[in-house]
Amino acid sequence: MAEKSYLDLKSEVWDPGRCSGCGACIAVCPADALFFEEGEMVTSPKSNGYCKQVTDGVLCGACYEVCPREGDQPSDTLGEYLNLIAAKAAFDVPRRQTGGAVTAILTNALDEGLIDAVVTVTEDRWTQKPRSVVITKSEVLIHEAGSRYSWWVPLLSSLKNAVIDKKYRRIAIVGVPCVVQAIARMRASNNDLIKPYATSIRLIIGLFCTETFDYASLVLGKLKSEKKIDPTQIKKMDVRGKLEILMQNGEKASLSLKELESCVRKGCHLCTDLTSLLSDISAGSVGSPAGSTTLIIRTSTGSSFVDNAVQNNKLIITGGVDKGEIEKLARTKIEKNSKNQYKVIR
Repeated sequence: MAEKSYLDLKSEVWDPGRCSGCGACIAVCPADALFFEEGEMVTSPKSNGYCKQVTDGVLCGACYEVCPREGDQPSDTLGEYLNLIAAKAAFDVPRRQTGGAVTAILTNALDEGLIDAVVTVTEDRWTQKPRSVVITKSEVLIHEAGSRYSWWVPLLSSLKNAVIDKKYRRIAIVGVPCVVQAIARMRASNNDLIKPYATSIRLIIGLFCTETFDYASLVLGKLKSEKKIDPTQIKKMDVRGKLEILMQNGEKASLSLKELESCVRKGCHLCTDLTSLLSDISAGSVGSPAGSTTLIIRTSTGSSFVDNAVQNNKLIITGGVDKGEIEKLARTKIEKNSKNQYKVIR
């Protein structure tokens, strides 16, 4: 696919509204020519006009090769896995959304030297605005814990900082299914420009995801303008069948998913992967009792990280999982979005 450039990506993915917004193309572009603009419902990256392949005739194709919207989309329910368990952190994670199991696994991995960096999402606690970050200390990871993955951010845009600038070689990535799919494409690539990324990623933790919401549309538009909810006074937000909001003063508010439809990113309507099928470990709240995290352990790598966290008393296995509940939600997503696979999304 080396002959493909960002112009092909633009015509096949960006212009038709198929972009997932994962940020992989931004990360691997050797010319730093791709970027996301600020604004409401930004659907795809932009280019500054300089492409090594288009401008200088140097074969590249990196951006096209890592795009998760090129090729067939994963559409299984649970996929292949080694174990399916419920678990929780064995220590206090103040802002955890479910059991804090992902934080426990990654904290243990950092403390044990199994990884040297985590590419994840954090937020501005004042505005609630999410951003992609690289975290290298377990205490920072614990402090920043809490799900922001319902809010869109080009998570992989910071991968270049981790791999190229900081030269970390044992990286864990926590992301939604489109991010996981992009990393899987990096791992499978023979492109020399992509290999440094593929060989630097040690662990992929994929999160359950039905869709992601645009920050500007949801927080600044729907909440602040329409509902008169001040983002600076929001303590916590979570999506569990509806958007639940806890204010600093203890008051609660909620919005139905129907009210949030206009805030869903357009590219999400093509995704048929609920459980991050291509990850090492998948994690979510569906199927587990309250206070626990569902973990789908898919690979021997994932199993080793979980086992090590348990052995070091960082992670507690709390029991089994209602597999049917996960499969039901996964089938719903597949049925809802599979018809959009070959449609233009506007």
